[in-house]
Amino acid sequence: MAHPSQLGFQDAASPVMEELLHFHDHALMIVFLISTLVLYIIIAMVTTNLTNKYILDSQEIEIIWTLLPAIILILIALPSLRILYLMDEINEPHLTIKTMGHQWYWSYEYTDYEELAFDSYMIPTQDLTPGQFRLLETDHRMVIPAESPIRMLVSADDVLHSWAVPSLGVKMDAVPGRLNQTAFIVPRPGVYYGQCSEICGANHSFMPIVVETVLLEHFENWSFSMINNA
Repeated sequence: MAHPSQLGFQDAASPVMEELLHFHDHALMIVFLISTLVLYIIIAMVTTNLTNKYILDSQEIEIIWTLLPAIILILIALPSLRILYLMDEINEPHLTIKTMGHQWYWSYEYTDYEELAFDSYMIPTQDLTPGQFRLLETDHRMVIPAESPIRMLVSADDVLHSWAVPSLGVKMDAVPGRLNQTAFIVPRPGVYYGQCSEICGANHSFMPIVVETVLLEHFENWSFSMINNA
């Protein structure tokens, strides 16, 4: 969960999000160094004789400002491509969940179980209990086992939506008539919040996502009770 006056990202709750945070710090440091160099050159040009025409027409400087950006782009592109392919890998998932975006709620179907499906609506403000978060709590959470690869199949029933949980590093568009997929793994139990990240209509901000990660035995008990109560 984010907290008041927070400046950075939420704490990473998945290996993919940890890689994204590391890449963010890597790219931010490169941007900081570039900004510092440019600022130094601007100050030097204003306060010294750096604007001498022999320096500005130097062949060496032209070579440097051509090669340096190319090297910087390579330093950014290589780790970026690595993470991109890492996010696309789906190797023998233990559980597959299909989610459909509706105006304005999410529905979940556990394809590995028979008759395990439910809709997830936001809890109205007047119905919240102490400790629950406004605009983020749902009446039914998506429960998954910890330390298990999860495959998400994402689509929509009406308009464009986006299933996104920042702390898990997951954001997948829900497109009507198209089935997108993504995968993630959560190494520890916890509750993680997200929201639709596509402007889908008047109640776009009222279709939150709650992912609850539990131990495997607790997940089995939960799935058994949900099927029996269906």
